[in-house]
Amino acid sequence: MTIPTTSPPPVTTGHPLRRLALVAVLVAEIMDLLDATVVGIAAPSIQHELGGDDTTIQWIAAGYTLAYAVGLVTGGRLGDLYGRRRIFLVGLVGFVLFSALCGLAPTPGILITCRVLQGLSGAILIPQGFGIIKSAFPPRELGAAFGAFGPAMGLSAVGGPILAGALIAWDPGGAGWRTVFLVNVPIGLACLALALRVLPESRGERTARPDPVGTILVTTGLLLLVFPLVQGRELGWPGWTFAMMAAAVPVLGVFAWHQVRRARAGRSPLVEPALFASRAFSGGMLVGLVFFGGMAGLFLVLGLHLQLGLGFSPLRAGLTLAPWALGVAVGATLSGAWLGRRYGRPVLQAGAVVMALGIAGIVLTSHVAPRTAGWELAPALLVSGVGMGLFIAPFFDIVLAGVTLPMVGSASGVLNADQQLGSAIGVAVLGTVFFSGTGAQGMATAFDVVLWVTAGMVLAGAALAALLPRRAREEQPA
Repeated sequence: MTIPTTSPPPVTTGHPLRRLALVAVLVAEIMDLLDATVVGIAAPSIQHELGGDDTTIQWIAAGYTLAYAVGLVTGGRLGDLYGRRRIFLVGLVGFVLFSALCGLAPTPGILITCRVLQGLSGAILIPQGFGIIKSAFPPRELGAAFGAFGPAMGLSAVGGPILAGALIAWDPGGAGWRTVFLVNVPIGLACLALALRVLPESRGERTARPDPVGTILVTTGLLLLVFPLVQGRELGWPGWTFAMMAAAVPVLGVFAWHQVRRARAGRSPLVEPALFASRAFSGGMLVGLVFFGGMAGLFLVLGLHLQLGLGFSPLRAGLTLAPWALGVAVGATLSGAWLGRRYGRPVLQAGAVVMALGIAGIVLTSHVAPRTAGWELAPALLVSGVGMGLFIAPFFDIVLAGVTLPMVGSASGVLNADQQLGSAIGVAVLGTVFFSGTGAQGMATAFDVVLWVTAGMVLAGAALAALLPRRAREEQPA
């Protein structure tokens, strides 16, 4: 089959297998998000078998999200350069391979290394999805297609701990925690078979070229920022940790200058500066950084608190979070099917407020029933999930509405990197707050602090959402 060298003309009827293509893209997205959230449940079992300290647990989670965040910007651009279908398949093969190696890891160091490589593979894989969908669906169906990402992401984020707990309790073949990584192998191979059959090919402009200098600058800047956030508490916050974070600012500033200069010279930048002329996209970057940062840190700490603080088994901890998953499904269905499309941004903001109220309910319940059996948390978790579902269903449709197809790879890479950077920072900061508590009483207090900080971040996301257009159609590309 001849692979086209430019993006196809705008579709009016859509790719005939576009719905199956959406399924393949969503399966890949779900695998990625499950792997980003299972660690909170699996970490105690991993630590018991392989050893390691609290920082090891943080790096098993943050190593994946950091590598993912660093690689997403470049990964998104690779699809524009070499074809989104081709790069999707390469990333999927790598993700399955390193998932298998994670499940076979004999030491914490090897597990963390494989998690980093798994994250880099995900960074190649995931950004291609938005471009593939935008090229496969006609404009009238794009809202519904993008709207499917929100529920899939929300349910995966909450379903990860439930799946992890069930797999560890099932313990097939005595594999224990290893099953949370090995389960990706059959799912990934099935996704690969489907993707080979149904995904259309598309790419950016013929003249686009790689940007190695930009890649080095953005990778260095992000590493300087997140590495000390993860390691600082364990090492007692030596002076070099603050020096690294301070050094990240000029490095990322030089990266931004390099991108603008490269674009003005008519060469392809790693990040298209024109993206930030879109009110939806630039506002969405801020909202995503704050909101998803709070979510990643909260899910990690929830899983750890239920096990380390309350003594729950992995399965019991996962099932305790099931009402959150149910709430996400309800909220996303309401928002995606009707509310989000009709009212747009206000639904997103209302969802954040509802979610913050649910988190406050978790705090209240923890004080009323400090040795909770789990079911007492169900109402607050359900409310939190409904709010999250209302928020995320319209988010991607609004943010990506003004992005044209030639820039969609760069846009999806930057948007996903922004969320994953927020996730890495959220895991580092909120994980550090949680682990600062010693003993049952101290850990309970730290858990309260994490919940209140997360509620504040969610409300900040609602306030920043005022920067977004009211509806996606207000900023459609010409």
